[in-house]
Amino acid sequence: MKVTYPVIFTEVDTNILIEVPDLGIFTEANEEGKAKGTMADAIMMARDAIGMACMKAEDEGTEIAEPSSMSEVDVAKGAFYEEGAGIVSLVDVDLVTYRRMLDNKTVRRNVTLPNWLNQEAEKAHVNVSKVLQEALMMKLGVSR
Repeated sequence: MKVTYPVIFTEVDTNILIEVPDLGIFTEANEEGKAKGTMADAIMMARDAIGMACMKAEDEGTEIAEPSSMSEVDVAKGAFYEEGAGIVSLVDVDLVTYRRMLDNKTVRRNVTLPNWLNQEAEKAHVNVSKVLQEALMMKLGVSR
């Protein structure tokens, strides 16, 4: 599922302040060691914040906030309006891809194999978990 939210970007000194009004998100872009945050950094930070907020809502079983249209977002009502000139842009996140990228915790599953097959796998030093993961990804037509 893809989501797209309007985001307010406000340049202040070397930072770009980021607000996603529909989700109540505030963050900033200024990569350490760089003289100034770039718009590419800011979009990446906004995408990351949106992805995390939406994943949290999904995990908690709460509804993901509906995005406003760009025309409904008033920069003058933004949290950083008095800090500098802001612009509104859309930022999209593919939540399925985002979750796949971040959610790599392992889950223990009990798998039943015939003893003879297990012995053959052990003799061949085959990692059964890895083979199962690869087979499931191929069967489901997904990748990391």
